[in-house]
Amino acid sequence: MSEQASGTTSATRFQVVLPDESPVMPPRVLADLARRAEELGADALWLPDHLLPPAPYGTTFGGVYEPLVTLAHLAARTERVRLGTSVLVAAMRDPFTLAKQAATLHALSGGRFVLGVGVGWSREEFAAVGADFATRGARTDETLRLLRHLFEGSGPFRGRFHSYDRGVFEPRPASPLPVTVGGASEPALARAAALGDAWQGVGLDAAGFARRRDRLRELTERPVRAQTRIAWDGGEAGFDGAVDLYRALEREGADAVAVWFGDWEGFGERMERFAAAVLRPA
Repeated sequence: MSEQASGTTSATRFQVVLPDESPVMPPRVLADLARRAEELGADALWLPDHLLPPAPYGTTFGGVYEPLVTLAHLAARTERVRLGTSVLVAAMRDPFTLAKQAATLHALSGGRFVLGVGVGWSREEFAAVGADFATRGARTDETLRLLRHLFEGSGPFRGRFHSYDRGVFEPRPASPLPVTVGGASEPALARAAALGDAWQGVGLDAAGFARRRDRLRELTERPVRAQTRIAWDGGEAGFDGAVDLYRALEREGADAVAVWFGDWEGFGERMERFAAAVLRPA
């Protein structure tokens, strides 16, 4: 989103978390919303990830449509907007397959893919898919290191969980494939500082965002972008509060704010109303 297009001098980028919580939502809705968001000037679109949650999909568990496959479809239906996962639970996935999928999606989208990762929080879901909950943080760190290694094509890899001596990886990204680390905990901030290009908080007010942003700056001198997610799913009081929160995060210097607009029915109208409010001078 350019400053000229938005009509504001804010450096905060408006992003959208697409709805992917309802099994009855027609798949075409995601493509329609993606195009509408791009027309509004959204900088990025995000999709959640849950493979086998212990309860029905809904506000707690998103990811009915697998995010990487879905983003490949959305890449063909959009032109400029970036496309990412918020967040993919990396420790539940084979890292070599994930590397192949991510690099392929980055190529198919013309370099627009952003790999957003998190460690996950549902012990039951990890057990259901045969993944180790206790080592999820270490596995996530190693996955990110392995992906960087494969993308750079620099020979054998030795890790605690995964190693190889010989192998050819393609397609190697023609442009950097950015990694966003999600979460608001100290380990998430440390992971973003060490291995990420950006950090994305969730469930934070402006003061909470600022504290964690400052902590991130203490942990690294690298230019890791500080971003966060908020939500507005309808209602007048909720609308005013969400706009006020967006403005407060803007004043705190958030590099981007991603907004989820609730249920897929009415999502587009809520998105357009919110964008009209925040993409203009306060």
